[in-house]
Amino acid sequence: MRTAAGALVALVLSGFTALLLHGTYEFEGPVVLTLTFNHGLHAGDVLLLLGWLVAMAAVVLLVRRPSR
Repeated sequence: MRTAAGALVALVLSGFTALLLHGTYEFEGPVVLTLTFNHGLHAGDVLLLLGWLVAMAAVVLLVRRPSR
């Protein structure tokens, strides 16, 4: 059950992250990595991806935690 809950949380977090990455914002910062001629990774996206990585690590730690 814990694995299924962790997978659901990971799916929701990834979905929200994808929505935020694809959105257009007024203060998204400069492009730090150009992916195509009209797409790139902005400074704000880097912080978003770091937050996603921390959240995924927390989900993995909670799922792998031994039962009481």
